Parts: sequence; C-alpha cells; structure tokens
Amino acid sequence: MNSRLTPQREDCPYTSCYCEENVWKLCEYIRTEKTSPLEQLFVVFISNQNRMVPLWKQKSGHGDQPVIWDYHVILLHAVPQADVLVYDLDSQLPFPCSLELYGTQALRSDRDIRPQFHRKFRVVPADCFLLNFASDRSHMRNPDGSWKMPPPPYPPIRTGENHMNLNDFISMDATVGWGAVLSLDHFLHRFSSS
Repeated sequence: MNSRLTPQREDCPYTSCYCEENVWKLCEYIRTEKTSPLEQLFVVFISNQNRMVPLWKQKSGHGDQPVIWDYHVILLHAVPQADVLVYDLDSQLPFPCSLELYGTQALRSDRDIRPQFHRKFRVVPADCFLLNFASDRSHMRNPDGSWKMPPPPYPPIRTGENHMNLNDFISMDATVGWGAVLSLDHFLHRFSSS
C-alpha cells in the first residue's frame, strides 16, 4: 500500500459545489490504487430536514463566519488505534486533518446554534457508496436548463439501476437510503473511539 491515502489536495479531481462527486472520485481512487481497505472508509453526508447546515473553515467562507450548505459530503478514514482522518476538499483545514480538529474547528457544537441548523450525519461505508450512488446532476440545473455551477468534466456517475438517487443520501430520514443517520454528538462519539 502507498503511504498516502489520496493524492495531494491540489492533485485530486475537484469541482466546486459537487462535493458528493469529489468524494466519490476520492473513493474510486482509493479502490483503484488500493491505498487502503475500503472497510476503513466512510462517506459522510451532512444535512438536516431544512437543508441548512453551517460549517466553518470552508474555502467559500469569510473570516470566522460559517457557510450554510444545503448539504456537504466528507470522507472519513477510520483505522483502529489511530486518529480518524477527515478528507474535505472544501475546507481551509489541512487535507487530511484529524476528526478532533475538524470537529472543533469546522463542525463546532449544535448547542451554540438555533435548532433549525442542527446537523445530522448519514454515515455510509465507502464500498456501499461506490456501488449505489448515482447523480444525473439535475439538482444543479436552473429551470431554463442552464447550470447553476459548471459540472465536472467527466460523465455523470450512474449505476446499472439508477441515474439519480442523491436525495436518498442527503435525506436524514433513517428509513431512506443507505448507512446510519446520527446526531452530531453521536457521530463524534462513534468515531472518536475508533
């Protein structure tokens, strides 16, 4: 195995506002290059029922103000008896950084924000994400068909059965989609003891 899980941040495939595809490409790289067992990787969708979640230390932020995303996606690398690492291509924090640092700097606490902004976390094993995720990018189209933001240069990600199931991953309804849905405290507790 290589010593690095992913390429350096500047060498990773990246398209602004397509965090789910950026993370899918990271997972694809790790699977192809065999830099880690996929069982150690988790894709994390951060959202809530209002689709308004604050994150700090984001590249598109200003000063110490949070960015309010409808959803955001990060990659976790959880190796037993080691710090859990967060890979967030949209963060100002190091790539990767420890979950402890990401938790205190980027996530902070739900106790200090209004309830409508409280975050939930859908944690999906990376192999499950690679197998099931599909996006036709229709969520990034304006009513006239133009792009809200330019799409990635590669074709949309699809499965044999699906062209679009992004909403099943963004949803924080535990009866929908894949993986487990956790509160901020449960998420941090689950992975702080990895």
